[in-house]
Parts: sequence; structure tokens; C-alpha cells
Amino acid sequence: MEGPLLVVACGRDTISTASSIKRLASENAFVVQIQNPRLHLNRFDMVITPKHDYYPLTPEGQKQVPWFLRSWITPRDPPDCHVVLTMGALHQIDFSSIRSVAASWHDEFAHVPRPLLVVNIGGPTRNCRYGVDLAKQLAASLLSVLASCGSVRISFSERTPQKVSNIIVKELGSNPKVYIWDGQGHNRHMGHLAWADAFVVTADSVSMISEACSTGKPVYVLGAEHCKWKFTEFHKSLREQGVVRPFTGSEDISESWSYPPLTDTADAAKKVHEALAARGWKLKV
Repeated sequence: MEGPLLVVACGRDTISTASSIKRLASENAFVVQIQNPRLHLNRFDMVITPKHDYYPLTPEGQKQVPWFLRSWITPRDPPDCHVVLTMGALHQIDFSSIRSVAASWHDEFAHVPRPLLVVNIGGPTRNCRYGVDLAKQLAASLLSVLASCGSVRISFSERTPQKVSNIIVKELGSNPKVYIWDGQGHNRHMGHLAWADAFVVTADSVSMISEACSTGKPVYVLGAEHCKWKFTEFHKSLREQGVVRPFTGSEDISESWSYPPLTDTADAAKKVHEALAARGWKLKV
């Protein structure tokens, strides 16, 4: 109650606690809820959520959702001024962090043949179902673009099924241009983001795609056709803005292209600063 206090909460498990803080100390606390709490958005001073969470309000979304479920999945009304919509997921990747990380990974990546293609492989989800067929498609497409690559680095996530990783290792593991990180030692994810010239990312992970798209480098997405529901809207929005392209295996990785990097985290933080300033508050850093 001594405030003023900025409270930033994220995820389903924090909704009750964050809304209680707002109710008990409404004058002394500014409560930001990250990710869509679905109901009672007025319990928070600000809600920050991807715009594809409002997919059920679109004509296509309303075809897929029975009317009696729509209000549970997303608010009935379009977002108002205290709801900040992002293109993708929030994360810690921006120009300054990439520049800092690039220096720390210099010894490992500075002499890697270029262009360097980084491949991030996730795993099937309820809304993006795929299996060995997509793994075989990915392996074949990577073999097709190898001639235009100096080197390729492949990483799996914790969700990658063994049968998917086995196919990738079998088809590409012995190729001298390809390095497959086995998950041992220091996590090379940040190094890959900093030093890659282009990315291929499986469509299942909003976070991995969002991070890659914050670099301004070419991002190719594989498997978007296997996704449904709000993932469809996410991929469509990125394609329409020229941020990502589908990975077909016919690409020339040496031909670069660019776009304004996604800056969702910085944009959302700016909105928080502006809202606090309107109250006469200032963050202490």
C-alpha cells in the first residue's frame, strides 16, 4: 500500500494474484497482465497480448468457434486502448542484445563459412500437427539449398520428437556443411540468432519465429500448412507484412532480403512508460 508499484504478471497462473493486487491497491499499483486473460480485462491497468488471440472475432474464426464458446475463448468486444496487441511473442532479443551476444560468440562463429543458415526445429502441438513427413520434407529441402549455403547449423527443441530428429540426423548428419547441435554444453541459441544470415523455423513455435523475426534477417517458415486456429492468423500476418516466407527448398540462401524487425517488446514497454507518465509516475531503473 506504500506504492506506487508496477506489477508485471504473465501467464494463466498469475491472473488471480495480479487482479487481486489491482483490487486491493488500485490507486498505488499499476498492473500489467501479459498474455490474454480471456475474461474481465478491466481488472488490469494494461493487458499485453498477441493480436492473434483475437482470432475468434475475425470472420474466419467465427466459422470455427461455436457462438457459445466465443466469449470464453476471447472477449466479445474488440480490444480498447488499455489492451496492447503485439504481432508475436515477447522476448529479450533486440539489436543491442544481439550485438552484445555476437561479441561473446565471436571465436566460434567468426570463421564459419557463409552464408550461415540456422535451422530451428520445434515439435508438433495441438494446433500444429506433423510428424516424420515434415521431417523428410525439411531434410529434402535443406539438401536442395545446400549449394547456396556456406554452412548450416541445426538445433532441436525439447519438444522435438525422437523420430523427427532421427530423420534429420540420418539425412544430414554426415554432410560436411552441416553441424547439428546435440544439446550438450552451452546453449548456442543466442549465438545462432546473432551470427546467422538466414533462418528456417518450423511453424509450431510462435516464440522461435518471433525471436528470429526480431533480427531483420530472412526467416523461412516450414509447415504452416499443418497449423490451424490462431496459428493460421499469426503466419498469415507475418507473410502479408513480408516478414517471413515459406521454405520450399528452391531458395538461394546467398540472396538476402530484409524487413523492419519486429520490436514487440520495446513497443509494449513504451506503452507502459506512457501510461505511467500519464499518472505522473516514472520508473526507476
